[in-house]
Amino acid sequence: MHKARKRFGQNFLVDQTIINHIVRSIYPKPDDALVEIGPGKGALTAPLLEACKKLQVIELDRDLIPILLAQFVRYKDFKIHQADALKFDFTSLIQEDKALRVVGNLPYNISTPLIFHLLSFGDKIRDMHFMLQREVVLRLAAQPGDKNYGKLSVMTQYHCAVSHLFDVPPESFRPAPKVDSAIVRLEPYSEKPLVATDPNHLETLVGTAFQQRRKTLRNALRSYEDDIVALGDAIEIDFSLRAENLSVADFVSLSNALAGCNN
Repeated sequence: MHKARKRFGQNFLVDQTIINHIVRSIYPKPDDALVEIGPGKGALTAPLLEACKKLQVIELDRDLIPILLAQFVRYKDFKIHQADALKFDFTSLIQEDKALRVVGNLPYNISTPLIFHLLSFGDKIRDMHFMLQREVVLRLAAQPGDKNYGKLSVMTQYHCAVSHLFDVPPESFRPAPKVDSAIVRLEPYSEKPLVATDPNHLETLVGTAFQQRRKTLRNALRSYEDDIVALGDAIEIDFSLRAENLSVADFVSLSNALAGCNN
């Protein structure tokens, strides 16, 4: 019997009601290009394969590979990639130019960097459904003025639509984690409703603004002070506000103005 490994952040989903709810939320179709990250012992893999026979999975724990292969041997189009999802090239999974649908019960310790890694392939991904720590989902979906609103909220919502679907209690897993979990849906924009002229500048600006989130923007963005003064009334932002009061659109507008000033 395979025991959950702490170094891989393994907590295996065992609640069939929750599993069914997740699969209904994903709503997989037979011709989907479905990819599962971290299948574990296959609790979610089994119902996904029933709906979509061409399932590809990425699993880091090599000891789980023979278990999964034996369990799903009758599915000839079931493929396992023994790899670290954080370093994986997801374009290698593209077949027939179909956008990927990515699902997974993600280890809490890598969830944020993995999401940003996947967003770098955003034009190749139709949607993502993940089990994450509830606290992370609240941050992903948070709106301006919410205490959970921060850099993760702004940058994720810049790239995609975010939906907090439902919560999952600790007792749904073995071993039970010490935190609540939640299911989130991320849908990368095929055409972004807001476009930053320099996405790297946007990310740096947002990170700086939230680094000292209790300060006003005027104080938090001291490093941009000369450019802000130079632009004057061209920037329609109230700098007496805090970063948590600005919308994604506000940050994109501010970034574009400052990036233009530098150029």
